[in-house]
Amino acid sequence: MVFAVSDPPACAQALADEPVQPWQYDRSRAPVAVKVLVAGGFGVGKTTFVSSVSEIAPLRTEAVMTQASAPTDDLSGTPDKSTTTVAMDFGRVTLADDLVLYVYGTPGQKRFWFMWDDLVRGAIGGIVLADTRRLRDCFPALDYFESCGLPYAVAVNHFEGSDAYEPEDVREALAIPPHVPVLIMDARRRDTVVESLATLVGHALDATPEP
Repeated sequence: MVFAVSDPPACAQALADEPVQPWQYDRSRAPVAVKVLVAGGFGVGKTTFVSSVSEIAPLRTEAVMTQASAPTDDLSGTPDKSTTTVAMDFGRVTLADDLVLYVYGTPGQKRFWFMWDDLVRGAIGGIVLADTRRLRDCFPALDYFESCGLPYAVAVNHFEGSDAYEPEDVREALAIPPHVPVLIMDARRRDTVVESLATLVGHALDATPEP
């Protein structure tokens, strides 16, 4: 659907279900669009993270879990989980008038890791989601971003019933370098997801050399 630049009210009415940003009817204010990844272990909350923050209907590629995956998919931390991401999650969020993030959630199971090489292309940085009950599950994502040289931040998704830890405790447990941000957040709460993404973007800007 195309709208005239001079007709923002019509644009706003037609997109009533989606927040209208200034750049959507003023091409002179077109924002910078950047890509970020959200990675982590199985059932850590990547789909929830993307869904919580996306200002459009998020794209999900979820499949129903069957008994065939029981030997490889550990549900001890998420016993109510019945679906799993098999390709990616995708959402969009406007952080400022001049900055839009395209957020891609990676699949968590090892058998789908081959997707990461495609999803990482063009990304400025990544969020590594961690669950303190299963910290070892985030090591593959940490190793992957380190090997790619991709700036990243660690976001600890605090689940109900899990012990609360300080960011520095998590940093020490995971041997995260001092310059990498570590945050405690809740993937169900949009404000903490936005804070995590804003922190990542700031870190990526600091870590990326001037052209």
